[in-house]
Amino acid sequence: MTAEERRNLHAFRDYVIKTLDPAYILSYMAPWFKDDEVQYIQAEKNNKGTMEAASLFLKYLLELQEEGWFRGFLDALGHAGYSGLYEAIESWNFQKIESLEEYRLLLKRLQPEFKTTVNPNDILPKISECLISQECEEIIQICSNKGLMAGAEKMVECLLRSDKENWPKTLKLALETEESKFSQLWIVDKDAEPKVLEDDEIETSEVQIFYKEEPECQNLSQDPCPPSAASTCTPLKPRNYQLELALPAKEGKNTIICAPTGCGKTFVALLICEHHLKKFPQGQKGKIVFFAIQIPVYEQQNSVFSKYFERLGYKVAGISGATSENISVEQIVENNDIIVLTPQILVNCLRNGTIPSLSVFTLMIFDECHNTSKHHPYNMIMFNYLDQKLGGSSDPLPQVVGLTASVGIGDAKNTMEAMEYICKLCASLDTSVIATVKDNLEELEEIIYKPQKFFRKVESRTTDRFKCIISQLMRETESLAKNVFDELGTITLENVSQIQNRNFGTQKYEQWIVSVQKACMVFQLPNKDEESRICKALFLYTSHLRKYNDALIINEHARMKDALDYLKDFFTDVRAAGFDEIEQHLTCRFEEKLQELESISMDLSNENPKLKDLSFILQEEYHLNPESRTILFVKTRALVDALKKWIEENSELSFLKPGILTGRGKTNHSTGMTLPAQKCALDAFRTDGDKKILIATSVADEGIDIAQCNLVILYEYVGNVIRMIQTRGRGRARGSKCFLLTSNADVIKKEKLNIYKEKIMNDSILSLQMWNEAVFKEKVLQIQIQEKNIRDSQEKVELVPDKENKKLLCRKCKAFACYTADIRVVEECHYTVVGDAFTKCFVSKLHPKPKSFGHFEKRAKIFCARRNCGHDWGIHVKYKTFEIPVIKIESFVVEDIATGAQKLYAKWKGFPFEKIPFGSPEIPK
Repeated sequence: MTAEERRNLHAFRDYVIKTLDPAYILSYMAPWFKDDEVQYIQAEKNNKGTMEAASLFLKYLLELQEEGWFRGFLDALGHAGYSGLYEAIESWNFQKIESLEEYRLLLKRLQPEFKTTVNPNDILPKISECLISQECEEIIQICSNKGLMAGAEKMVECLLRSDKENWPKTLKLALETEESKFSQLWIVDKDAEPKVLEDDEIETSEVQIFYKEEPECQNLSQDPCPPSAASTCTPLKPRNYQLELALPAKEGKNTIICAPTGCGKTFVALLICEHHLKKFPQGQKGKIVFFAIQIPVYEQQNSVFSKYFERLGYKVAGISGATSENISVEQIVENNDIIVLTPQILVNCLRNGTIPSLSVFTLMIFDECHNTSKHHPYNMIMFNYLDQKLGGSSDPLPQVVGLTASVGIGDAKNTMEAMEYICKLCASLDTSVIATVKDNLEELEEIIYKPQKFFRKVESRTTDRFKCIISQLMRETESLAKNVFDELGTITLENVSQIQNRNFGTQKYEQWIVSVQKACMVFQLPNKDEESRICKALFLYTSHLRKYNDALIINEHARMKDALDYLKDFFTDVRAAGFDEIEQHLTCRFEEKLQELESISMDLSNENPKLKDLSFILQEEYHLNPESRTILFVKTRALVDALKKWIEENSELSFLKPGILTGRGKTNHSTGMTLPAQKCALDAFRTDGDKKILIATSVADEGIDIAQCNLVILYEYVGNVIRMIQTRGRGRARGSKCFLLTSNADVIKKEKLNIYKEKIMNDSILSLQMWNEAVFKEKVLQIQIQEKNIRDSQEKVELVPDKENKKLLCRKCKAFACYTADIRVVEECHYTVVGDAFTKCFVSKLHPKPKSFGHFEKRAKIFCARRNCGHDWGIHVKYKTFEIPVIKIESFVVEDIATGAQKLYAKWKGFPFEKIPFGSPEIPK
């Protein structure tokens, strides 16, 4: 047996060398290795690197003749925490480790951006299960001794060796939790749909971004009676305006409830749900589904509903994308009275038939219902509802209630257009009532105050030597990046090689950088070493350009000194990390200009005139009212830090003792603030009379109730009409003021336009509320019929199928797999291959998670049969009474037989070949 183990270990040695750091298991291998061998391995690691040390370790290991050496090695792996490698060697199946290779290549490519954007201290607790415990300790130590960039570099090194199958997804979740910009680049397929098979075997829907309003129950501060405290407010006493908002829905009408943030719309929803459940006669039961778009919102609302209704004897359960894998949605819906869902869950269930119809529910509540448009999951659910309504079904439909702070008006320019926009939203939600507070406005205004708004146009610097120098460094860096493109000759990256004519120090420039980095992710060359070198170089250049761009933004709105400090901190971190040849050159160029930059930043004549105006407003307001409480809104975390330092170092303003409130790592520069830290900062501002100003990013413009605040300053800070309403609403105290300071006249125009749009929206709602309800219903119905006709016609428009036969080649090794003429479509969304020839092209292994969905029973995974490839092609299933393979198009390259041209497709629906339905005459025998 030892001889076979030795042969196998030698055959799979490359996997071991890539994964194992022998330093972590040497202590467990002491009975088998000589002292001088241990020292040689340690010296090899110190002098040449981990892989060389692992190679030497394997050499000594395979030379062992003592009985039991192989079991000793496995035990050492287990003790050290190499569970994935242990499992692979024990079964001699390295497929799981092999499947990680594409993520290792991606992380190598993204390494320059990772180390400049990710704070390892923030995400280490969330990914520690994917690393060896000693690696975690080393990362912490390096962060402490050498800085965050060096720590991030060590984290990448450890992740590249990780043998844990779930590390790419765990990293993705950690990055999303910390709201890191790097998560935009770290792409891990998940939540695919239609959800019949499994996440890695089906096509993903397009990603869209929608506006999100934070629910009141997420307030960081204490509301007068917040929904999150519902279980302790006994008895619950609603305000009159809340009863007014709930009334139409209590009467059974489909309703959009439109009311300001902070007034307790979630509490209104609780009142509606309680009334709905109690109205059913004995022997009948209601069933409510509450939709929340974002996971944190879902978790909060699930908690709120559970606390409120479980004391009343009702069953509440929640399902999100994070939990749906392990539970039966059908059973959860069947066994509970109220189900809190992220909407995509229901979209998937309606598609695959797990939930046969919306008629299983008696009430649907859509939080942030203004998102019901285009291809948002809310609209996909309502498409199903409207198809049932307009299709003449006799099955009962659930009541629909929407919650929002603003219905919006889209691009409407007048009341008539706004009314049409709002009618379309009502049609999408099948509502004929818009509930707003009219009879109890005075009571509402006691809770929600609107401050006076002032606009102040401020001046920028007339000359800016700092910007000139940094811009020159950026042009040089761009030129170096352009040289990389020139090396490629005729090969170019789309939207990337066009470098010139970009405005430095702008958000658009930041977007261009992101587009370059995304293009690098999918860039391919025949020579993989050359491909890796080019992509790494581009990531380094663009990472430095991003920092320069950030510094210019700080310089524009704060002091030169703060912008320079930002860059100095960055280059200090660069030096402490890997510091390769490109980084050395870029650092050298910066340091050549450093003395001049220092001199300019200390010159008092270069003071930012914007700060003079800001100082004047603060001094004037505190002279008029020394007890004023101020929130100063700015765009970025870097500006928060810069303005905090400016106030603290300004003798005329230091008495304000500024606090800060930011999101959880939304910028590259800082770690951000955790939720407890945010609460702490807010509590300090609320209770500590000495802290008179809070400097905040957008995290504070919604969902935070600070009743004492009487002065809001928007410093170069503006958004859409909804954000404008929320931000102004932060000034809750009577007699409060709101200032907009900007050097850009267009910003003031936009803010005035937002005010005008808000008035149009309110006037439009009032006009619609005066309509006869029957007339409104007829208007809604006509829109629904028109929209369905458009939708149906669009569904019929398909890509013209290409009837020319094409080859499918393995995407990894380019081995021939099949012809498109042999592909058949099963149940409209799954693809199999008929004929015996294909069965010789793949090998199969038992599926680690066999499951049954509909007519499918997953039995095995299928892989490319070519030696040393083993690329994942899909699964083998039992479909009804037939055994068939099901392939995924993203595993293949499509080659035109005539021209030899090759093309990649991410989804079957984007591949326009002639799709023939699967039929029994072609079933394999």
